[in-house]
Amino acid sequence: MRSLFVLILILIASGAKSAQSDSIELLLSNVKIQIEATEAINDMYNFKFERAEMQFRWIRQQHPEHPLPYYLLGLSQWWKIMPNISNTMWDDVFLDYIDTSIEKAKVLHENPKSQLEASFFLAAGYALKGRLYSERGSWVKAANAGRRALKYQRESENMHYLSPEFLFGDALYNYYSVWIRENYPLLRPIMISFPKGDKALGIEQLRQVARNAFYTRTEAQLFLMRILALEEHDMPAALQVSEYLHTTFPDNPYFHRFYARIVYSTGRRSQLEKICLEIIERIDSGQTGYEANSGRYAGFFLGQYYDSRRMWDKAKIYYERAVEFGEEMEAFETGYFLYSMLHLAHIAESEKAYNTASEYLGRIKKYARRKRPVYKEAKTDLKRIRKKQKSTK
Repeated sequence: MRSLFVLILILIASGAKSAQSDSIELLLSNVKIQIEATEAINDMYNFKFERAEMQFRWIRQQHPEHPLPYYLLGLSQWWKIMPNISNTMWDDVFLDYIDTSIEKAKVLHENPKSQLEASFFLAAGYALKGRLYSERGSWVKAANAGRRALKYQRESENMHYLSPEFLFGDALYNYYSVWIRENYPLLRPIMISFPKGDKALGIEQLRQVARNAFYTRTEAQLFLMRILALEEHDMPAALQVSEYLHTTFPDNPYFHRFYARIVYSTGRRSQLEKICLEIIERIDSGQTGYEANSGRYAGFFLGQYYDSRRMWDKAKIYYERAVEFGEEMEAFETGYFLYSMLHLAHIAESEKAYNTASEYLGRIKKYARRKRPVYKEAKTDLKRIRKKQKSTK
């Protein structure tokens, strides 16, 4: 179901098309507003929410009946959720802003001259609501929001793209419409009514938007980074985008964490220690957006880094931190949590601390699914350690 809302989100991205009217307030085609909003959005991406929302509220003051400022304020709440998608702290505020944006857009939608701009905000608002509901497991609400988003998206689906901004939606549709068919067979009947996409073209279009757009530039880079790393497994290309995002928005914990993940995956260990220690330091100092989810990644990567250098005292410290962060989040079935305990068990075994090793392996067996490799390895290791325990008695 979550993948369906990914598709909804990418479809509605192409809903904003240029239009002109002397009597209707249209902001998406207003270059001045776009630049002002982009500056604030950049602050938002860098987790300077107070500064970003001050600008969004200024836009609201100047244009109180337009859906744009309320949508941006809602988007700001969404980015507060992004570092840990299970965080519900911002849900109510997010929904209030998005619902207000939708209501303002419905009024705008009644005038034919502003209907196209209104359709974008209606589709975008309902799609974001659907994404949140799907994350929360509210499937009926998610489905209803998704249907409404598609309804308004279809009002502009035959429009031609007039700028790199509008190419963004086309790029994502080209890629994900194929990706969903490939990875979610149950959704193929739903996809029959949609035109066929082209993954290679979608990636090239994303690159164009990432180079040439200013309003959707960062979003395009975000999707490009994720696609290259997680779907195409082109880690060198993903690293280039990730490094740029982290450098441009150094206080964004999501970009920071993703950069660490790619650096780890590409074996650039000389950079890994500094990057991950910085994440841990920011968590410990309470910096905005840095929390247990990022800590799981950084703790495990540091454990691996020191483990590979036989610096086991340090490795234990950070594997233990990864376990603590996992416990804080109740992320008991995640790989970083389970494999941190497996490595701690191996270190304990090497130190002949067999009781400690057994405890870690027992916890892995408790939390991991039986078919997972980590469960099978823990089961085998536990048998070996119990034999050693018996032989030492």
